Amino acid sequence: MNSNISTDSAIKLNETSLSHLGNNIRVPNYDRHQITNGIVHIGVGGFHRAHQALYLDNYFHQNPGSEWGICGVGLLEFDKRMRDALNSQDCLYTLVERSPEGDRARVIGAITEYLFAPDNRQAVIDTLADPKCRIVTLTITEGGYYYIEGSGEFDANHPTIQYDLQHPDEPIGVYGFLTAALNRRRQQGIAPFTVLSCDNLQGNGNIARKMLTAFAQMQNPELGHWVAEQVAFPNCMVDRITPATTPADIKMVAEQFNIDDAFPVVTEPFLQWVVEDNFSAGRPNWESVGVQMTSDVHPYEMMKIRLLNASHLLIGYLGSLAGYTYVHEVMADPLIRQAVDHLMAEVTPTLQPVPGIDLDNYKKTLIERFANPKIRDQLPRLCLNSSAKMPKFVLGSVRDALQQGAAIEYMSLTVAAWFRYLNGNDDQGNTIPIDDPIAGTLTQLAHLNGSDAKPLLNLTEIFGDLSQSSHFVESVTNHLHRLYEFGAKETLVLNHTKSDR
Repeated sequence: MNSNISTDSAIKLNETSLSHLGNNIRVPNYDRHQITNGIVHIGVGGFHRAHQALYLDNYFHQNPGSEWGICGVGLLEFDKRMRDALNSQDCLYTLVERSPEGDRARVIGAITEYLFAPDNRQAVIDTLADPKCRIVTLTITEGGYYYIEGSGEFDANHPTIQYDLQHPDEPIGVYGFLTAALNRRRQQGIAPFTVLSCDNLQGNGNIARKMLTAFAQMQNPELGHWVAEQVAFPNCMVDRITPATTPADIKMVAEQFNIDDAFPVVTEPFLQWVVEDNFSAGRPNWESVGVQMTSDVHPYEMMKIRLLNASHLLIGYLGSLAGYTYVHEVMADPLIRQAVDHLMAEVTPTLQPVPGIDLDNYKKTLIERFANPKIRDQLPRLCLNSSAKMPKFVLGSVRDALQQGAAIEYMSLTVAAWFRYLNGNDDQGNTIPIDDPIAGTLTQLAHLNGSDAKPLLNLTEIFGDLSQSSHFVESVTNHLHRLYEFGAKETLVLNHTKSDR
């Protein structure tokens, strides 16, 4: 690869320029104009483009003229940048897999259209209501489901939900768009699409079903009943570490691969997708491109969420407090790496047997993936929206371990490290920006109460009834005291000494 190419001479990515790209770059060899969009994806970001869209790009290389192309949809003002980038590039983009062995680039062509909802809400509803749309996939983040963690109920009072209930023809939120389209399909006698959540939620399909059905029921009881009876919501587990695209990534793609791409994606070589085989209107033959179709996703979801995602939180908080920027830097610190090993060891007894997976090998692979220096995954991405992540990634393991009478030392440390992180400065006194939907409440409690964990643990919308467990409260409190008094690294020295006794 030539890294001396001037970024000014890089070739602007679009359909016309594909034939001018270097031989070291794989490009779509199928006719994208022969593809029908059978899938609408809501929430096109880096992860979707590194994961589901890649699987479908592989599929189209085997099945040209497919009916499973992707129409991407952005609902948020934040999605303008994606709209502008994709629409200027015929919806093509560069995917770069980075590892210590080298970088590999390919251009993905699976997304053939992109709709930005604020520009034309009816166009999005029309596309979803079209009989050609047979699957709607979602990556709308853990917080995008309007799910109240403490009760498991639908957050019907959220302003977005209230707006969409009052403006069914001009929705702004995901459930408003889905129900508008499903209602039209029901009235016209068109079978519903399948809703496939691809977010990191245990039972993501079950949650999507419960929340969407609740919304539809509030809008129209008959529609709610039809959704509950007719729409399929498969659960699935997704896995690929995909950092947010940075200006350095855009420059790297121009310099190394001579491609001028406004919004490339950088990711790791590892890739996994396990999907429950429950679709109401057909699906691609995903097995042919390595997707694992199963009757029960639950053990795979638990394994991934409780080992990978929980470890990411511990890495994010401890690494931020210790003053690191990147995940691979944190993993080079033996103290934090050891803490991640201990956390995984604690979580393992809470998992169910996972068919075809060697858990020891899986955990070893996770450590290697976290340590990949080429990914340059930044800690703020891991800590983003922690109030939605903590219950889903850590607290289920805590509950199970308490029930089993098992160790919760490092799970409690993860919670305590979050509370210390919420104070907004690292151990050197540098500011940490807190990016969370309820940042105001969290940071106020952290500032007012310092090393007293109880006020934060009393947030039932996050912790449910866990504040009733004296063992858990005491464990979190002890860690939090140490983190405030000694800092992250010294706390880990004390912890490891204690656990090695």
